[in-house]
Amino acid sequence: MILYPAIDLKDGQCVRLLRGEMDAATVFNDDPAAQARAFQDAGCEWVHLVDLNGAFAGEPINGAAVEAILAAIDVPAQLGGGIRDMDTIEGWLSKGLSRVILGTVAVENPDLVREAAKAFPGQVAVGLDARNGRVATRGWAEETDMMVTDLARAFEDAGIAAIIYTDIDRDGAMGGPNIAATEALARAVDVPVIASGGVSSMGDLIRLRDTGVIAGAISGRALYDGAIDLAAALAALKTG
Repeated sequence: MILYPAIDLKDGQCVRLLRGEMDAATVFNDDPAAQARAFQDAGCEWVHLVDLNGAFAGEPINGAAVEAILAAIDVPAQLGGGIRDMDTIEGWLSKGLSRVILGTVAVENPDLVREAAKAFPGQVAVGLDARNGRVATRGWAEETDMMVTDLARAFEDAGIAAIIYTDIDRDGAMGGPNIAATEALARAVDVPVIASGGVSSMGDLIRLRDTGVIAGAISGRALYDGAIDLAAALAALKTG
């Protein structure tokens, strides 16, 4: 199982939100590129990036910070937030991003997901963010009536690289991920599922790993707070 350290970008800084609330942001580093380099130096295989402003605006806002990160690291990076048209997808991939994450458009324009996955094999993931099993969009500000599993199954034949499942009520709250829901989703679809939201301890990582079906886990606040020792976590996931 791959551990994806998270760098959430707000106003050019590396922050973490509490349950997706923009006014509940804690700044952890005002140099996101240096933070990304530190994760790489610790042995991380991937870096997970989110343009928080972009998720609300519907277009890239923290582009300069993302480009600085891409210039600073050699490991692959994936990015979500404000990516809602083919031009933006092509633009990011041409700048060295390894994978784009499509969230809102997966609900509002599923044909774009299929088109992008076909044009860029292995470089398009779908981000499914949910409250009580129902998908939320536009920076988690709008909830839909669509169930996560139903939407995930709709993309099984599209050729997407991964599904990133976030339980919004767990995100940034340090209360543990929704392992049961994430495992159920991973067992319901053939696409690799990455867990996000609430991954806050070594125990969480081990339990996710031990399901045997979850492909990765994203963690942010716990790494910044020191609740998860990054080197120990990477070693445990590799040997496990």
